[in-house]
Amino acid sequence: MTDRIAKLTSKDFVTDQDIRWCPGCGDYSVLANVQRVMPELGIPRENFVFVSGIGCSSRFPYYMNTYGFHTIHGRAPAFATGIKASRPELSVWVVTGDGDGLSIGGNHLLHIIRRNVDLQILLFNNRVYGLTKGQYSPTSQIGMRTKSTPDGSIDHPVDPLAFALGAGATFVARAIDVDGVHLKQLLRRAYSHPGTALIEILQNCPVYNDNEWVEVEDRKSRINAALVLEHGEPLVFGSEDRRRGIRIHDGIPTVVELRKDEDPIAAGVAVHNERYLTPAYAFALASLKRPEFPLPIGVFRAVETATYDALLQEQVAAAVVKHGVGSLHDLLHSGETWTVEPD
Repeated sequence: MTDRIAKLTSKDFVTDQDIRWCPGCGDYSVLANVQRVMPELGIPRENFVFVSGIGCSSRFPYYMNTYGFHTIHGRAPAFATGIKASRPELSVWVVTGDGDGLSIGGNHLLHIIRRNVDLQILLFNNRVYGLTKGQYSPTSQIGMRTKSTPDGSIDHPVDPLAFALGAGATFVARAIDVDGVHLKQLLRRAYSHPGTALIEILQNCPVYNDNEWVEVEDRKSRINAALVLEHGEPLVFGSEDRRRGIRIHDGIPTVVELRKDEDPIAAGVAVHNERYLTPAYAFALASLKRPEFPLPIGVFRAVETATYDALLQEQVAAAVVKHGVGSLHDLLHSGETWTVEPD
Protein backbone atom coordinates (compact mmCIF):
# COMPACT_ATOMS: atom_id res chain seq x y z
CA MET A 1 0.00 0.00 0.00
CA THR A 2 2.81 2.43 0.91
CA ASP A 3 4.60 1.84 -2.41
CA ARG A 4 1.39 2.43 -4.36
CA ILE A 5 0.72 5.70 -2.53
CA ALA A 6 4.29 6.89 -3.11
CA LYS A 7 3.91 6.45 -6.86
CA LEU A 8 0.77 8.57 -7.19
CA THR A 9 1.09 11.63 -9.42
CA SER A 10 -1.28 14.39 -10.46
CA LYS A 11 -2.23 12.31 -13.53
CA ASP A 12 -3.70 9.66 -11.22
CA PHE A 13 -6.31 12.22 -10.15
CA VAL A 14 -7.33 13.18 -13.71
CA THR A 15 -10.50 11.59 -15.12
CA ASP A 16 -11.51 10.84 -18.70
CA GLN A 17 -14.42 13.30 -18.51
CA ASP A 18 -14.57 16.28 -20.89
CA ILE A 19 -14.09 19.42 -18.82
CA ARG A 20 -17.11 21.62 -19.48
CA TRP A 21 -15.92 25.02 -18.32
CA CYS A 22 -15.65 28.06 -20.55
CA PRO A 23 -12.24 28.86 -22.04
CA GLY A 24 -10.33 31.12 -19.66
CA CYS A 25 -12.34 30.09 -16.58
CA GLY A 26 -10.36 30.23 -13.34
CA ASP A 27 -11.70 26.79 -12.39
CA TYR A 28 -9.10 25.16 -14.66
CA SER A 29 -6.25 26.52 -12.56
CA VAL A 30 -7.89 25.47 -9.30
CA LEU A 31 -8.51 21.95 -10.59
CA ALA A 32 -4.94 21.54 -11.82
CA ASN A 33 -3.46 22.67 -8.52
CA VAL A 34 -5.75 20.48 -6.46
CA GLN A 35 -4.71 17.50 -8.60
CA ARG A 36 -1.05 18.39 -8.03
CA VAL A 37 -1.43 18.57 -4.24
CA MET A 38 -3.44 15.37 -3.71
CA PRO A 39 -0.50 12.96 -4.33
CA GLU A 40 1.58 14.84 -1.74
CA LEU A 41 -0.86 14.08 1.08
CA GLY A 42 0.26 10.47 1.35
CA ILE A 43 -3.11 8.73 1.54
CA PRO A 44 -4.74 6.23 -0.84
CA ARG A 45 -6.72 7.75 -3.68
CA GLU A 46 -9.81 5.80 -2.61
CA ASN A 47 -9.78 7.68 0.72
CA PHE A 48 -10.56 11.01 -0.95
CA VAL A 49 -14.14 12.20 -1.36
CA PHE A 50 -15.12 15.39 -3.20
CA VAL A 51 -18.63 16.70 -2.52
CA SER A 52 -20.32 19.52 -4.42
CA GLY A 53 -23.69 21.18 -4.84
CA ILE A 54 -24.86 22.91 -8.04
CA GLY A 55 -22.96 25.43 -10.15
CA CYS A 56 -19.93 25.68 -12.39
CA SER A 57 -17.58 24.87 -9.51
CA SER A 58 -19.78 21.93 -8.53
CA ARG A 59 -18.72 19.95 -11.60
CA PHE A 60 -15.47 19.39 -9.74
CA PRO A 61 -16.15 15.78 -8.59
CA TYR A 62 -16.49 14.65 -12.23
CA TYR A 63 -12.95 15.81 -12.92
CA MET A 64 -11.32 14.24 -9.84
CA ASN A 65 -10.45 10.55 -10.13
CA THR A 66 -11.61 9.91 -6.56
CA TYR A 67 -14.89 9.13 -4.89
CA GLY A 68 -17.32 12.01 -5.17
CA PHE A 69 -20.89 13.24 -4.80
CA HIS A 70 -22.54 15.83 -7.05
CA THR A 71 -25.41 16.63 -4.71
CA ILE A 72 -28.26 19.15 -4.72
CA HIS A 73 -28.17 22.92 -4.63
CA GLY A 74 -26.51 24.24 -1.48
CA ARG A 75 -26.63 20.92 0.37
CA ALA A 76 -23.04 19.72 -0.07
CA PRO A 77 -22.19 20.55 3.60
CA ALA A 78 -25.00 18.28 4.82
CA PHE A 79 -23.81 15.35 2.70
CA ALA A 80 -20.18 15.98 3.68
CA THR A 81 -21.06 16.04 7.37
CA GLY A 82 -22.74 12.65 7.06
CA ILE A 83 -19.77 11.19 5.19
CA LYS A 84 -17.22 12.44 7.72
CA ALA A 85 -19.34 11.45 10.71
CA SER A 86 -19.75 7.87 9.47
CA ARG A 87 -16.29 7.48 7.89
CA PRO A 88 -13.92 9.75 9.84
CA GLU A 89 -10.84 8.21 8.20
CA LEU A 90 -11.76 9.70 4.81
CA SER A 91 -10.40 13.00 3.48
CA VAL A 92 -13.54 14.96 2.62
CA TRP A 93 -13.45 18.08 0.41
CA VAL A 94 -16.44 20.34 -0.23
CA VAL A 95 -16.38 22.36 -3.45
CA THR A 96 -18.91 25.16 -3.71
CA GLY A 97 -19.39 28.64 -5.17
CA ASP A 98 -20.57 32.03 -3.93
CA GLY A 99 -24.09 31.26 -5.16
CA ASP A 100 -24.37 27.61 -4.15
CA GLY A 101 -22.66 28.10 -0.78
CA LEU A 102 -23.92 31.50 0.35
CA SER A 103 -27.43 31.71 -1.10
CA ILE A 104 -29.52 28.56 -0.94
CA GLY A 105 -26.70 26.83 0.93
CA GLY A 106 -25.94 29.57 3.44
CA ASN A 107 -27.67 27.84 6.33
CA HIS A 108 -25.90 24.54 5.64
CA LEU A 109 -22.52 26.25 5.31
CA LEU A 110 -23.06 28.05 8.61
CA HIS A 111 -23.72 24.82 10.50
CA ILE A 112 -20.84 22.79 9.11
CA ILE A 113 -18.50 25.63 10.09
CA ARG A 114 -19.87 26.10 13.61
CA ARG A 115 -19.71 22.33 14.21
CA ASN A 116 -16.04 22.32 13.14
CA VAL A 117 -16.31 19.14 11.09
CA ASP A 118 -12.83 17.98 10.10
CA LEU A 119 -12.88 18.64 6.35
CA GLN A 120 -11.89 21.23 3.73
CA ILE A 121 -14.20 23.70 1.97
CA LEU A 122 -13.14 25.35 -1.29
CA LEU A 123 -15.45 28.29 -1.99
CA PHE A 124 -15.01 29.69 -5.51
CA ASN A 125 -15.99 33.36 -5.59
CA ASN A 126 -16.51 35.02 -8.98
CA ARG A 127 -19.32 37.29 -7.72
CA VAL A 128 -21.83 36.05 -10.29
CA TYR A 129 -24.01 33.07 -11.17
CA GLY A 130 -22.21 31.51 -14.12
CA LEU A 131 -24.04 28.22 -14.69
CA THR A 132 -27.44 29.92 -14.97
CA LYS A 133 -26.06 32.57 -17.32
CA GLY A 134 -25.12 35.68 -15.44
CA GLN A 135 -27.46 36.64 -12.60
CA TYR A 136 -26.13 38.52 -9.59
CA SER A 137 -24.97 36.42 -6.62
CA PRO A 138 -24.79 37.02 -2.84
CA THR A 139 -21.26 38.41 -3.25
CA SER A 140 -21.97 40.71 -6.21
CA GLN A 141 -21.13 44.34 -5.62
CA ILE A 142 -23.72 47.08 -5.20
CA GLY A 143 -24.61 48.54 -8.60
CA MET A 144 -23.62 45.44 -10.58
CA ARG A 145 -25.79 45.14 -13.70
CA THR A 146 -26.79 41.61 -14.61
CA LYS A 147 -29.73 39.88 -16.29
CA SER A 148 -31.51 39.81 -12.93
CA THR A 149 -30.44 43.34 -11.90
CA PRO A 150 -30.67 45.41 -15.11
CA ASP A 151 -30.65 48.67 -13.12
CA GLY A 152 -27.89 47.55 -10.78
CA SER A 153 -27.88 45.42 -7.64
CA ILE A 154 -29.09 47.11 -4.46
CA ASP A 155 -28.21 44.16 -2.20
CA HIS A 156 -25.38 44.51 0.30
CA PRO A 157 -22.90 41.74 -0.61
CA VAL A 158 -21.94 38.91 1.72
CA ASP A 159 -18.26 38.69 2.62
CA PRO A 160 -17.45 34.95 2.64
CA LEU A 161 -14.64 35.26 5.16
CA ALA A 162 -16.56 37.49 7.57
CA PHE A 163 -19.43 35.02 7.28
CA ALA A 164 -17.13 32.12 8.14
CA LEU A 165 -15.53 33.98 11.04
CA GLY A 166 -18.95 34.88 12.39
CA ALA A 167 -19.85 31.19 12.35
CA GLY A 168 -16.74 30.41 14.40
CA ALA A 169 -14.44 29.10 11.68
CA THR A 170 -11.13 27.79 13.01
CA PHE A 171 -9.27 28.06 9.69
CA VAL A 172 -10.03 30.83 7.20
CA ALA A 173 -7.92 31.71 4.15
CA ARG A 174 -8.12 33.45 0.78
CA ALA A 175 -6.35 32.45 -2.43
CA ILE A 176 -6.20 33.62 -6.05
CA ASP A 177 -7.10 31.18 -8.82
CA VAL A 178 -4.06 31.92 -11.00
CA ASP A 179 -1.44 31.99 -8.22
CA GLY A 180 -0.76 28.27 -8.21
CA VAL A 181 2.23 28.30 -5.86
CA HIS A 182 0.34 30.12 -3.11
CA LEU A 183 -2.86 28.17 -3.69
CA LYS A 184 -1.02 24.87 -3.24
CA GLN A 185 0.48 26.13 0.03
CA LEU A 186 -2.98 26.92 1.34
CA LEU A 187 -4.39 23.57 0.19
CA ARG A 188 -1.67 21.75 2.12
CA ARG A 189 -2.30 23.83 5.22
CA ALA A 190 -6.06 23.35 4.98
CA TYR A 191 -5.60 19.58 4.77
CA SER A 192 -3.35 19.49 7.84
CA HIS A 193 -5.73 21.63 9.93
CA PRO A 194 -7.85 19.66 12.43
CA GLY A 195 -11.36 21.02 11.89
CA THR A 196 -13.24 22.91 9.19
CA ALA A 197 -10.82 24.69 6.88
CA LEU A 198 -12.39 27.19 4.48
CA ILE A 199 -10.49 28.72 1.56
CA GLU A 200 -12.16 31.45 -0.46
CA ILE A 201 -10.69 31.28 -3.97
CA LEU A 202 -11.01 34.47 -5.99
CA GLN A 203 -11.97 33.07 -9.38
CA ASN A 204 -12.50 34.76 -12.72
CA CYS A 205 -15.62 34.24 -14.85
CA PRO A 206 -14.51 35.41 -18.32
CA VAL A 207 -18.05 35.30 -19.75
CA TYR A 208 -20.32 36.96 -17.18
CA ASN A 209 -17.98 38.87 -14.84
CA ASP A 210 -14.61 39.16 -16.52
CA ASN A 211 -11.68 40.84 -14.73
CA GLU A 212 -13.53 41.10 -11.41
CA TRP A 213 -10.29 40.29 -9.57
CA VAL A 214 -7.85 41.58 -12.19
CA GLU A 215 -6.03 43.84 -9.72
CA VAL A 216 -4.86 40.90 -7.62
CA GLU A 217 -4.66 38.37 -10.46
CA ASP A 218 -2.28 40.48 -12.53
CA ARG A 219 1.24 40.14 -11.14
CA LYS A 220 2.15 43.74 -11.96
CA SER A 221 -0.74 45.31 -10.06
CA ARG A 222 -0.88 42.65 -7.33
CA ILE A 223 2.05 44.14 -5.42
CA ASN A 224 -0.01 47.25 -4.65
CA ALA A 225 -3.49 45.74 -4.66
CA ALA A 226 -2.86 42.69 -2.43
CA LEU A 227 -1.61 42.24 1.11
CA VAL A 228 0.13 38.87 1.51
CA LEU A 229 -0.40 37.56 5.04
CA GLU A 230 2.50 35.79 6.71
CA HIS A 231 2.34 34.80 10.36
CA GLY A 232 4.73 36.89 12.47
CA GLU A 233 5.39 39.41 9.70
CA PRO A 234 4.20 43.05 9.61
CA LEU A 235 1.27 43.93 7.36
CA VAL A 236 3.30 45.65 4.64
CA PHE A 237 2.47 45.94 0.94
CA GLY A 238 3.49 47.96 -2.09
CA SER A 239 6.62 48.43 -4.18
CA GLU A 240 10.01 49.40 -2.79
CA ASP A 241 9.56 53.02 -3.80
CA ARG A 242 6.17 53.18 -2.07
CA ARG A 243 5.93 50.90 0.90
CA ARG A 244 2.77 51.05 2.99
CA GLY A 245 1.48 49.24 6.01
CA ILE A 246 -1.73 48.52 7.88
CA ARG A 247 -2.11 49.95 11.35
CA ILE A 248 -4.97 48.65 13.52
CA HIS A 249 -6.02 50.90 16.40
CA ASP A 250 -9.12 50.20 18.49
CA GLY A 251 -10.00 47.55 15.93
CA ILE A 252 -10.00 50.05 13.06
CA PRO A 253 -7.47 49.54 10.21
CA THR A 254 -5.76 52.46 8.49
CA VAL A 255 -3.09 52.69 5.80
CA VAL A 256 0.20 54.33 6.75
CA GLU A 257 2.94 55.46 4.39
CA LEU A 258 6.43 54.13 5.15
CA ARG A 259 9.74 55.72 4.30
CA LYS A 260 12.13 53.59 2.29
CA ASP A 261 14.14 52.25 5.23
CA GLU A 262 11.60 52.80 7.98
CA ASP A 263 10.94 49.96 10.41
CA PRO A 264 7.25 49.10 9.95
CA ILE A 265 6.82 47.82 13.50
CA ALA A 266 8.29 51.02 14.93
CA ALA A 267 5.83 52.93 12.73
CA GLY A 268 2.94 51.10 14.39
CA VAL A 269 2.20 48.62 11.61
CA ALA A 270 0.36 45.55 12.91
CA VAL A 271 2.14 42.19 12.95
CA HIS A 272 0.10 39.35 11.50
CA ASN A 273 -1.01 36.76 14.02
CA GLU A 274 -3.28 34.05 12.66
CA ARG A 275 -3.47 32.30 16.05
CA TYR A 276 -5.46 34.80 18.09
CA LEU A 277 -8.16 32.92 19.99
CA THR A 278 -10.58 35.78 19.44
CA PRO A 279 -11.61 36.34 15.80
CA ALA A 280 -11.68 40.13 16.24
CA TYR A 281 -8.32 40.68 14.53
CA ALA A 282 -9.26 38.39 11.62
CA PHE A 283 -12.54 40.32 11.28
CA ALA A 284 -10.52 43.54 10.96
CA LEU A 285 -8.51 42.00 8.12
CA ALA A 286 -11.67 40.72 6.43
CA SER A 287 -13.01 44.29 6.42
CA LEU A 288 -10.20 45.49 4.13
CA LYS A 289 -11.69 46.22 0.71
CA ARG A 290 -10.47 47.70 -2.54
CA PRO A 291 -9.72 50.43 -3.45
CA GLU A 292 -9.23 52.01 0.01
CA PHE A 293 -7.17 49.06 1.23
CA PRO A 294 -5.19 46.19 -0.26
CA LEU A 295 -7.02 42.86 -0.41
CA PRO A 296 -5.53 40.39 2.10
CA ILE A 297 -4.40 37.06 0.67
CA GLY A 298 -3.39 34.10 2.82
CA VAL A 299 -4.40 32.63 6.17
CA PHE A 300 -6.54 34.95 8.30
CA ARG A 301 -7.12 32.61 11.22
CA ALA A 302 -5.82 29.18 12.25
CA VAL A 303 -6.74 27.93 15.73
CA GLU A 304 -7.52 24.49 17.08
CA THR A 305 -10.63 23.39 18.96
CA ALA A 306 -12.40 20.06 19.31
CA THR A 307 -13.81 18.72 16.05
CA TYR A 308 -17.40 17.54 15.64
CA ASP A 309 -16.50 14.12 14.27
CA ALA A 310 -14.02 13.40 17.09
CA LEU A 311 -16.57 14.38 19.74
CA LEU A 312 -19.21 12.29 17.99
CA GLN A 313 -16.96 9.21 17.95
CA GLU A 314 -16.24 9.68 21.66
CA GLN A 315 -19.95 9.98 22.38
CA VAL A 316 -20.77 6.85 20.39
CA ALA A 317 -17.98 4.88 22.10
CA ALA A 318 -19.25 5.99 25.52
CA ALA A 319 -22.80 4.97 24.63
CA VAL A 320 -21.63 1.50 23.52
CA VAL A 321 -19.76 1.03 26.81
CA LYS A 322 -22.83 2.09 28.77
CA HIS A 323 -25.58 0.34 26.80
CA GLY A 324 -23.83 -2.26 24.66
CA VAL A 325 -23.69 -2.51 20.87
CA GLY A 326 -27.45 -2.70 20.60
CA SER A 327 -29.77 -3.91 17.87
CA LEU A 328 -31.57 -1.86 15.22
CA HIS A 329 -34.47 -4.31 15.36
CA ASP A 330 -34.79 -3.90 19.13
CA LEU A 331 -34.55 -0.12 18.82
CA LEU A 332 -37.35 0.06 16.25
CA HIS A 333 -39.58 -2.14 18.41
CA SER A 334 -38.84 -0.48 21.74
CA GLY A 335 -40.75 2.18 23.67
CA GLU A 336 -44.17 3.23 22.46
CA THR A 337 -45.18 1.28 19.37
CA TRP A 338 -48.51 0.80 17.64
CA THR A 339 -49.99 -1.15 14.79
CA VAL A 340 -52.14 0.41 12.06
CA GLU A 341 -54.91 -2.01 11.19
CA PRO A 342 -56.60 -1.94 7.76
CA ASP A 343 -60.19 -0.68 7.66
